Amino acid sequence: MSLQAEEETFRFQAEAAQILDLMANSLYSNKEIFLRELVSNSSDAIDRLRIERFSRPELAGDEDEGEPRIRVSFDKDAGTITVADDGIGMSRAEVIENIGTIAKSGTSEFLRSLTGDQRRDTALIGQFGVGFYAAFIVAERVVLTTRRAGLPADEAVRWSSDGKGEYSLENVERAERGTTIVLHLRDGEDELLNEHRLRSIIKRYSDHIARPITVGDDDSAVNQASALWTRPKSELKDGDYHEYYRQLTGDFTDPLGHLHAKVEGRYDYTLLLFVPSRAPYDLWTPEPGQGVRLHVQRVFILEDSGRLLPRYLRFVRGIIDSADLPLNVSREILQGSQAIDHIRASAVKKLLRLLKDMADGEPEKYAEFWTQFGAVLKEGVFDDPAHREDIAGLLRFTSTRSGGEARVSLADYVSGMRDGQDKIYYLLAPGLSDAAASPHLEAFRAKDIEVLLLDDAVDNFVVTGLAQYEGKQLQSVAQGPPDFGAMADEAEKEAAEQADSAYAALLGKLKAHLEGKAWDVRVTSRLTTSPACIVANEAETDFTVARRLRGSGLPAQPILEINPGHPLVERLNRGQDDPRLADWAHVLYDQAVLTSGARIDEPGAFVSRLNDLLVSLTDGSSG
Repeated sequence: MSLQAEEETFRFQAEAAQILDLMANSLYSNKEIFLRELVSNSSDAIDRLRIERFSRPELAGDEDEGEPRIRVSFDKDAGTITVADDGIGMSRAEVIENIGTIAKSGTSEFLRSLTGDQRRDTALIGQFGVGFYAAFIVAERVVLTTRRAGLPADEAVRWSSDGKGEYSLENVERAERGTTIVLHLRDGEDELLNEHRLRSIIKRYSDHIARPITVGDDDSAVNQASALWTRPKSELKDGDYHEYYRQLTGDFTDPLGHLHAKVEGRYDYTLLLFVPSRAPYDLWTPEPGQGVRLHVQRVFILEDSGRLLPRYLRFVRGIIDSADLPLNVSREILQGSQAIDHIRASAVKKLLRLLKDMADGEPEKYAEFWTQFGAVLKEGVFDDPAHREDIAGLLRFTSTRSGGEARVSLADYVSGMRDGQDKIYYLLAPGLSDAAASPHLEAFRAKDIEVLLLDDAVDNFVVTGLAQYEGKQLQSVAQGPPDFGAMADEAEKEAAEQADSAYAALLGKLKAHLEGKAWDVRVTSRLTTSPACIVANEAETDFTVARRLRGSGLPAQPILEINPGHPLVERLNRGQDDPRLADWAHVLYDQAVLTSGARIDEPGAFVSRLNDLLVSLTDGSSG
């Protein structure tokens, strides 16, 4: 056949101008994806050639020596990037059908003609016609030259377009089969004309492609050319997983654990998820990087932003690869939320099981995990009610018995409860040192009742969201009157009743002097060595919740509790006619505020009162 020398011009279908504009300006959120799409198309073309040879033996003679590969190159002077393959190529009619028609996919047409094992064997991906147009994200003009396998050299075709509504076609000579795409870059895209830049894009998006991908003059493959998660677990060792984790994340440490599962059923997908051994620098940023990557049939689609895994598992790294997730034209906006919800629920369940197995079987390793990610995992108590009980079992706390280490689980606490104890007691504090020194713990220590010491900001929401564990209510030791239930003997109850009566007059006077500061004043049995403490009214939110929501650090209804057995309180009760009782009331209150970890409103007045009282005691002017 002789060459058709004339160049013909065609118009795209009616919707082309709008769709091309979307492609070039708004459809893709990341311009690097243009290379992913072109490389994926080249891989498809090579796979299609391999399979078509089974039904067309005559194509076997067209095979060149050497393994088929994808070649990426660039020319700084010309401002071009070239992607070439030795795949099946296209005829003139196929170019018009697949490239001239937006969203018309030769690959999809080919897939529909296959069934059964043959379909699964192809591993063909993408929508060729659409993915190709991603080139216009960075290119002002694209030139494609192709010759279909089995056609003579003079039936090659050159396609050219600026993406503005028209394209041209002409027949050219091409000795080799396959396709070469040349992108003439837009102004401002010169940073792509860099070997390191192109290599990094390929490693990020196309490392799994089963065909070698080369860049520039280097014949060595940039990509690993295999997707680890597609291999059977029986073929893989821990070293394989660790190497892949380091490659995926750039973290030089080994992960604490991994989950590799292939799920088949209503939805087919594979999970390869890792629990790192150290927290990334951006763990607490609003939108942390990396995380879990979504693939569809091995092609990287996007980084998860809270859709595939909940935010309290944002430390997890890895791959979720779906065989049948529906995608829109850009491959980036997920459709069909039922599929996503199913995958998410399955992944969360399996990850929590992985952590439970680690906690039960490798407690030292789990302690490492908790140090790095415990505060993040706690968020799941209020963020994920469906898995609240599973998460509660994974929580670890510092307690009055743990020696300063966060090693006490709720199950441990319950198993160590005293006879007659029906509550899980905790104390919220801004720091462990504040908690350990808190007067609220005095009676609990005296009775050998364990108290959980909570100093993370998130703990406020944990105790609110959890409320109870195994039927045992969580109770703050700094909220409401102390209630020891069956652990309080009759003598204690009688002493408390007598104290209420004996101190009733003093309580009234102290409350009057502290009007506007203390919501109430009462005697307490929670103190053994301190004269007083501040607690939150039982009806309001927990003390430290209020502290972090309000500037003063005090609950909205602060109650001053006094210890009837303390010498200072006994002295005040004996000397209720002391003219300086108001000063004693304010000093007692301010001291209690300071020991709670909050701040006093008038530190100067506190110091002045305290100094005057000390002087009066020294010169004997006060009784």
